[in-house]
Amino acid sequence: MIEVKGLYKSFEDKEVLKNIDATFEAGKTNLIIGQSGSGKTVLMKCIVGLLVPTAGELLYDGRNFLKMSKKERKLLRREMGMIFQSAALFDSMTVLENVMFPLRMFSDSSEKEMYRQALKCLDRVNLSDAGQKMPDEISGGMQKRVAIARAISLNPQYLFCDEPNSGLDPKTSLIIDRLIQDITKEYNITTIINTHDMNSVMAIGEQIIFVHEGTKGWEGTNKEIMKSNCQPLNDFVFASDLFKKVREVATEDIK
Repeated sequence: MIEVKGLYKSFEDKEVLKNIDATFEAGKTNLIIGQSGSGKTVLMKCIVGLLVPTAGELLYDGRNFLKMSKKERKLLRREMGMIFQSAALFDSMTVLENVMFPLRMFSDSSEKEMYRQALKCLDRVNLSDAGQKMPDEISGGMQKRVAIARAISLNPQYLFCDEPNSGLDPKTSLIIDRLIQDITKEYNITTIINTHDMNSVMAIGEQIIFVHEGTKGWEGTNKEIMKSNCQPLNDFVFASDLFKKVREVATEDIK
């Protein structure tokens, strides 16, 4: 579990985040959504330690990240997995070598053990036959699955996903969403996903934080979002005619 308490972030005289409180639970897909410029990316960067908050607390299972020593933070980062907007694979490495990279960086295991772990992770994302291929020899969706395999190679307690469906078609996006959700539950990971994809929100949004103008504008589940009275949230989520229709149908079912 990750807890954010009274978080503020300013850049010079501009306050970007204002008094954010949020709890991200283990075993759930926790989503951060919001318009461009709302502050959601800054919030994610504060949580993972890429930015230092102006004030507030960040608790990783009760451990205050902001009060940790450099050594303690380094150890904590070994418990984190990252999936970037682009798959961010190394072009000069095979798929298997990409998955083994964090193991070689942070693990004390033997080469044989790291090899077995990488194969296990590739098998988990249904890519056991792609280990010797180069990244440019596989599709964009497969590259994202390799990125997931790499992210879970160190058995992380915390998984951060920045727009994991960027550049993917709807069918492939659904596969990636379900894979992230399944892995989250299977390993009881605290997963936080930063996304603009409303399909993801509706499909796997077990806990959603809506950031609006630097504040937490709304919090709830993908089912509760259908009944929201938060106008900025409704304007954001139901901007398209498709999702307006979805909400109308859901509202009628509720009645």
